[in-house]
Amino acid sequence: MPVHKVTDFLSEISAFFKKDDAHNAMYSIMDVIKWLKMTESSLFGMKSKCNNIYSLLQVFQALLLYPCFMIRNPYHFHDSSLSGLLNCKKDVFYRFMSNPKIDWRKLVYHLNMQLWSKIKVRSEHKENTTCLIVDDTDYPKTGRRFEYIGRVHSHVQHRSILGFKALFLVITDGTSQMILDFALLGEKGRKGNFGMSAKELKDRFTKPRDEQDALQERINEYTASKISLMIDMIKRAIGKGVKFRYVLADSWFACKDIIRFVRSRHMKCDYLGMIKIGESGRTKYHFERKDFTAPALIKLLSKRKRRKYNRKLRCYYMVADVVFADTKVRLFFVKRSKNAAWNGLITTDTTLDFLCAYKIYAQRWALEVIFKEAKGLLGLGKCQANNFASQIAATSLTALQYNILSLVKRFAAYETMGKLFEKVSKDSLELSIIERIWGTLQELIIAIANLFGLADEDIYDVMINRSEEMNHICDIYKLKLAS
Repeated sequence: MPVHKVTDFLSEISAFFKKDDAHNAMYSIMDVIKWLKMTESSLFGMKSKCNNIYSLLQVFQALLLYPCFMIRNPYHFHDSSLSGLLNCKKDVFYRFMSNPKIDWRKLVYHLNMQLWSKIKVRSEHKENTTCLIVDDTDYPKTGRRFEYIGRVHSHVQHRSILGFKALFLVITDGTSQMILDFALLGEKGRKGNFGMSAKELKDRFTKPRDEQDALQERINEYTASKISLMIDMIKRAIGKGVKFRYVLADSWFACKDIIRFVRSRHMKCDYLGMIKIGESGRTKYHFERKDFTAPALIKLLSKRKRRKYNRKLRCYYMVADVVFADTKVRLFFVKRSKNAAWNGLITTDTTLDFLCAYKIYAQRWALEVIFKEAKGLLGLGKCQANNFASQIAATSLTALQYNILSLVKRFAAYETMGKLFEKVSKDSLELSIIERIWGTLQELIIAIANLFGLADEDIYDVMINRSEEMNHICDIYKLKLAS
């Protein structure tokens, strides 16, 4: 640890890992662990056996501290300084993480709601701007013996890769982000063999499973659709008492089922996301008693001279109120220059204007920052255990580690200090990751888009996921902020 270099421009937790020194992360996580209410019954639904040398709670807390002691996995535990506090061998951790009876989803929510409650009581927290963000990421693997391993299509590499897909649900209030839920998925493919040969399927790790174990729910999710899982995740968050105003997602999730579901909630919430636009676009929207595809609707609006220019974002846009999935929705079409391609946004909140909708949607890129940092600094998706239960445990632990550090970052850098972190030095307040994302939009994104005719989505992807190539440009922007 850290696994990869992560630039500190569009970052949230990289300040805790300076030059392979994670002491800040260690003290921060340990301080939070002290006040979190954790008992074996509430976390694991069971108690340690009387003949266990190390309790379940001790093992769990040690696993939370792995990144702070530069421990990549249990195999390297014995050679670390943490082994002096818990003098056990790697098998203790491997057995714990492969335990199918531990309900990691319940455990993560139990601790997350305590962390989120610390944010909700702050005067700076505003529920009317709180958003849920949904997106997936790749878990590339090199071995073919993992349980349930298969081939999935990578939108980053534009090809089939060996591994899993991980679908995440994140909450943000515009300042802090926390991972609430996730699911590990596979893709059956046309032949239903997950892109594997008969021999590869036979050689995969297998283990008899009890249907009563908590792991069975995760196994059932492995072949479920992303849309149904997204709906289940949002329902679960609502059931836990999570309040939010918007659901943000990219164009993959813009479908009728999601729109109907969001509008059917008793609590006031709306959907805001990208839509697919292309000459072969088939999705139809009802406008003035007729059905139009997005390209056809753009042509109609352009013919009627409905195109406007936004000086702040320096882009052209058009607005249309249509009916989609028996719901009134608002479409925004936007492009950077006269010759550029159109991009689209859809929202069920028909009171939003273009600038406000665009600024809210920009928060979705906070999840891409989470993926980047969690993979580079906390080892997200790097678990090499064959057992599927261990893969779930490793992702859950990474989610909690990120959430704890994100909470500490908020009180240490973005807000005035409270009693909770009064021992942390009080420096000048920083811009939150959401503010930095919006700041780059104002200058860097606009300049690059106008120069090369690229879409905002593509530019953000380069800046976050291939940020080392953009460091010199980001440094110029940081100097301007400092001045």
